[in-house]
Amino acid sequence: MEYILNPIARAIGKQPEAFTKADIIKYIVDQDIHAVNFRYTGGDGHLKELNFIIQDLDYLDEVLSSGERVDGSSLFPGVMEAGSSDLYVVPQFSSAFMDPFTQEPTISFFCAYMDKDGQPLSSAPDQILHRAAKAFREVTGGLEFYAMGELEYYVISPKEEHYAAVDQRGYHEMSPFSKQIEFRTQAIRLIAECGGHIKYAHGEVGNFSTEEYNYEQNEIEFLPVDALDAADQMVLAKWVLREVAHSYGLHVSFSPKIAVGQAGSGMHFHTRIVKDGINQFSTGSGLTDTALKVIGGYLSHAASLTAFGNTVPTSFLRLVPHQEAPTAICWGDRNRSVLVRVPLGWQNIDDSMFRDANPIEPAIADLPNDSQTVELRSPDGSAAVHLLLAGIAVAARIGLTEPGMEEYARERKVDGDASQTPDLDQLPGSCFEAAGRLLTQREDYEAKGVFPAGLIDSWASHLVALGDMHLRDDLA
Repeated sequence: MEYILNPIARAIGKQPEAFTKADIIKYIVDQDIHAVNFRYTGGDGHLKELNFIIQDLDYLDEVLSSGERVDGSSLFPGVMEAGSSDLYVVPQFSSAFMDPFTQEPTISFFCAYMDKDGQPLSSAPDQILHRAAKAFREVTGGLEFYAMGELEYYVISPKEEHYAAVDQRGYHEMSPFSKQIEFRTQAIRLIAECGGHIKYAHGEVGNFSTEEYNYEQNEIEFLPVDALDAADQMVLAKWVLREVAHSYGLHVSFSPKIAVGQAGSGMHFHTRIVKDGINQFSTGSGLTDTALKVIGGYLSHAASLTAFGNTVPTSFLRLVPHQEAPTAICWGDRNRSVLVRVPLGWQNIDDSMFRDANPIEPAIADLPNDSQTVELRSPDGSAAVHLLLAGIAVAARIGLTEPGMEEYARERKVDGDASQTPDLDQLPGSCFEAAGRLLTQREDYEAKGVFPAGLIDSWASHLVALGDMHLRDDLA
């Protein structure tokens, strides 16, 4: 417990998933906390907030037990009608964290949406992802779908003349060439204190300057967790980064493309299939058939997944050749030009690598061989994260259950530059085209009751209304 940064977990002496209402109330009383915030993701992908001041314990118990009413038509415009829009938001105790940005000590919770009958709201993004993970588990005989996100972003700051980083050469750069290490370190600590599981953070490729500003690209990568936690952590991280930037007087941008010729920002997701704690993608010496089938599922649904992962017109200005962003629907080992990448996973590695670096160390008897992931590289910061991960889980399920998916993947493996490989299917070039691909495969997303038909209709209509069908031609 001493290495957990969440102060509530430290004080209670439990992992967050074991928090009870009694634990939370005792912590609030012991710490003399009077402010409580509810947080929940709206239809625009932003965290929303409801604030409480607690004046007696009966009211605190009521708030924690019953939640509160909210206006669904304002949270989900175009999906819910004003005439029947009341919803409940109910706190999830396992998500409790101390808000690091309030002067008044405040405990915050992620909340679940419930309908008028007190049942999970079927159209809520978190419920769609919950159903996708449940369908995946049931259809595959108990396999669990895990994800870990990579979040790229630019920090925009007043220009500094000294030790300027070279354009497009910011990858893993150190101070004094990297100007935002303190910003990045504070952000990942606060994300961890709020419950995020951070793997690491670093400078990314994108670095450039104008007469007034420095644009420095960074990346935060998370550890693998179940898909719902992975989505919540990504939304949480974007909020923390914006708050930290605001406190520094800076601006942070998750825009897919902020300047022509400069690196765009993605929101990649690594995935892993687990059963009984064992990674089903790894044998210790190569990819499993399970991994190949899942890759086939991703490739077969890659075009329609852009409807959830690339939701603004500038998304498709990032997905262009020669920028380490995918355009062709293919996969490869350690290949950053492909759509689905199989990164190094510590397979075929014994302890000699460790002992060569540390000669006085004894041999390690059992090295882990379960680190293999499969990465989808098309999404960006505009993604509707819960819907995207739900769609990825659907694609993985189809990959494992539909015949021919392993061969489908084998036929689309690329060893070199994917942009130089002819005859590969291409990702959509606009939100308009992504909407059409979603509607073409809507039956797959609606199967098992995962995506409501009304949501597919409204989502596609929203993408079409952006009117970007000729964007690339207009900019050429």
